[in-house]
Formats: sequence, C-alpha cells, structure tokens
Amino acid sequence: MLRAKKLKPLGLFCPPLSLSLHRFLVNGGSGVNHGSNLQDSKEKEAAKAVKYYKMTDYQETIDYLFRSVPMFQQVGGTAYKEGLGNTLALDRHLGHPHRAFRSIHVGGTNGKGSCSHTLAAILQCAGYKTGLYTSPHLADFRERIRVDGVKVPEQFVVDFVRRHKAFFEPLHPSFFELATAMAFQYFAAEKVDVAIVEVGLGGRLDCTNIIRPALSIITNISFDHVQYLGNTLAEIAGEKAGIIKSCTPVVIGEANEETRPVFIRKAQAVGAPIVFAEDEHLLRSWRRMPDGKWLYQTEEYADLRGELGGLCQLKNTATLLSALRRLQECGFHIHEQDIRDGFGKVTSLTGLMGRWQQLEQHPDVVCDTGHNTGGMSYIAEQLARYPCRHLHIIIGMVSDKDVDGVLALLPKDAEYYFTKAQIQRAMPEETLQALAMRHHLQGGCFPSVKDALAAAKGRAGADDLIFVGGSTFVVADLLAGCGYALP
Repeated sequence: MLRAKKLKPLGLFCPPLSLSLHRFLVNGGSGVNHGSNLQDSKEKEAAKAVKYYKMTDYQETIDYLFRSVPMFQQVGGTAYKEGLGNTLALDRHLGHPHRAFRSIHVGGTNGKGSCSHTLAAILQCAGYKTGLYTSPHLADFRERIRVDGVKVPEQFVVDFVRRHKAFFEPLHPSFFELATAMAFQYFAAEKVDVAIVEVGLGGRLDCTNIIRPALSIITNISFDHVQYLGNTLAEIAGEKAGIIKSCTPVVIGEANEETRPVFIRKAQAVGAPIVFAEDEHLLRSWRRMPDGKWLYQTEEYADLRGELGGLCQLKNTATLLSALRRLQECGFHIHEQDIRDGFGKVTSLTGLMGRWQQLEQHPDVVCDTGHNTGGMSYIAEQLARYPCRHLHIIIGMVSDKDVDGVLALLPKDAEYYFTKAQIQRAMPEETLQALAMRHHLQGGCFPSVKDALAAAKGRAGADDLIFVGGSTFVVADLLAGCGYALP
C-alpha cells in the first residue's frame, strides 16, 4: 500500500518580465493564442525595455492576481468564462499535469466541499499522498490547494505566476482557470497518488472537467447560479451531469423525479456505471452526541463518529459511504480504521473550516457557509433545534443569490444583525434589511461583520447562540477579521 510522503516545498527560479511588457499585455496586447509561442513582434519590442517587473513576494503576487484576472468570488458574472479554451491552452502549456495522477471529481450544488475534504482525509489516513483542490477560500488563497492537508507553499504560488505570466496574460484567463492550472501543476510536481478535485461551477464547462477521474460524485441538485446553469432542476442537473465520463463510475448523492432521469440518460449515453446513494441505504441510523458531533450506524461500521455536526452531513455521509465502496472496487486500499479516522478528524487533517463550526462558548458562536435555499434549509432546521435561550443571527448575502428564498426559511423569533462582506458582490446591509422586513425579520444594520459580531456579543447572554452566515464571504470575513485562529 502506498504511504504518504512529507510535503517538500518547491523553489523554482523564474526570470522576471519587463515592466513595459507587463503593461502592454494588461492594457490590450494580443488576444487568445493557443500556440506555445505568444511573442509576436510587438511583444518582443515591448520586452526590450530596461525596467523589470520582479514578483518576489507572496502578498504582492496575490494582489496582482486579484487585480489582473477576474475572480468570481469578488465580482460575480463578469468573471465567469464559459468554455474550456483557456483551460486547454494552459494545460498544453504546462505539459498536461493532470495526467500525472489519479483523481476523483466531486460536483453538485451543496455538500461537495464537505465530501471532498472528508474523502481527502480518509485517503490520507489510508497512506495515499493526497491532493485537494477546493474553492472558494476563506482567509488565504492557499487553502484551495493542499497536499496531505498542507497548503501550497507561498513560494510555489510566486514562482508559478512569475514563470508563466508571459503565457497566460494574453489569454485573459479567469481567476479560477488560473488557480486550477496551478493546482494541477503543483499536484504533478509533488507526485501525489490521487487528487480530490471539486468542481467550481456547474460541471460540463467547468475548467476542472479536463480530468479523467477514477470516480465522479454528484452530491445533489438545488437552485443556485441559475443565470448560468438553468432555471429548472433538470437543466441544472444536465450541466452537473457533464462530469460523468465514459466507463467511469459515478455516485449520485441525492436525486428526485426531475433529476434522476437526467443522470440516468447521461450515464447510459457514455457507458458509465451509476449508483444512487439513497438506493443503497448504507447509513442505517444516527444520533447526535453531547459534543454536537454525529454517531452513525452503517451497514458496515458500528459507532462511526463524524466530526462535522451539520444536519446536511447526514446526506453527505450516505454519499461518502457509497463513494468509498466504489473506490474500493476500483482498487483503492481503504480499510475500516482509515474511514473512522477520516470521518473523525477531517478538520485537523484537511483544514476544513466554516461547516457548522463552533468558534466560542457562553455565548455559543457558530458559523456556516450555507448560502442558497438548499443549504439554508438544513441550517434553519438546525437553528430551530439548537438549545439556547435566545438566538442572534448575523447575516449577509450576495446580490446574485435567491435572497428572498433564503430569508423565507429563517426563524422569525431571532434578533438579526444585517451586514455585508467586503466584496463587490455583497448586497448592502440596508437593502438586505428592507427585504428581511417583508419576511418579518427584525434587526439593525452594521457595515462589517466585525461590527455586527461586536454588537451581538454585547447583547447576548451566556446561554444564547450567535449564528453567523448567509454567505461564504461573510464567514470568510468573520474568520479572517475577528481574531479566530486559522489552521
């Protein structure tokens, strides 16, 4: 059986680019060119400038990326690039790094992050050197790219951008396209045995969809990103089903009468063995332990402890149990203790944050990244069951979500603190408050998550609950800006 090796940071020498060439490319240089030589005569002339643009610092590199390539996390739809042209060009330029390792592709509307991290934890425990690529990040870009739970070194990020920016700047890639190429390059350089790759948006045209995985997983289908994926569950399922590959087994976590036929048709069309986790009934029963974690009884494992305490983890666990059975059939050597350790220690093994995460006690402070109606339905149910004297909810959302749909799910007997994340897509807190009042949700407005948290703590008693959520980016501001220790 393969055993995990220690992560070795890479130090690559990369020549600097000229400042004038940098300006030329950013301000309207050549368009997309899929060839290996992008230097036309004008670019060569610009490259003769005597001043050099040296990128040696990690924060400087990240700032450059945020300024120079559009990031969906920050600006939304203007950063979305349909099609795989840029991805394929980057892949060719880098020498097809994704072909150097086995992979598992995880898509779906909700739950793919938890499933990806838990699978990575289990494979690490089984001795596989495991890459993990997820999005978005909460506090640091490097959270997206990990090997055996360790974030990609800062120097690798700096060197990757410095070495390849002359190629990618004329492509005008999205932030996610570039991050995906970086992740695959890093996994290949680190010689991982397997990588867990989370889909960014959709599936069919997502830039992760160039991999040839050993297993595909689609967790569930709910309404999210409808402006890109479709206005019906069947249309959304069709886009998500795009990760189903020829002769590659696929596990569907949840399906209904609208989505199940879509998955079956796609699997039959490409000859992919398909399994619906709900049909296998591998998760028999469960109960919550005093520490808020789950104790599962499964078909194969008694008293399986799950560290992640959200209600949505019941569905995720059923999906994972089916996926693990398929991986074992594919030749992965995964034993019972590996599964127990992975489920029980996922946050420490992988650095997962923001999934019904308790940050403080007396009063309890809990955050969750759920941000659409599918995810918020579980959160609302969990809030209703939570034993507390009074409930305080700090909430912010982005403007392109189904805000009314989310607000309709929230409890009316809570005190609300309307706020916004520090991103362009954030809905102004006053706008959110006005929408919330139509759903009989009452509370004040605060310009930042930090201000909202301070106000909630000032009003909460020791037996109260302060919940922070509504957006991944609200949770990101909470973790990064309010003094909480990050892994």
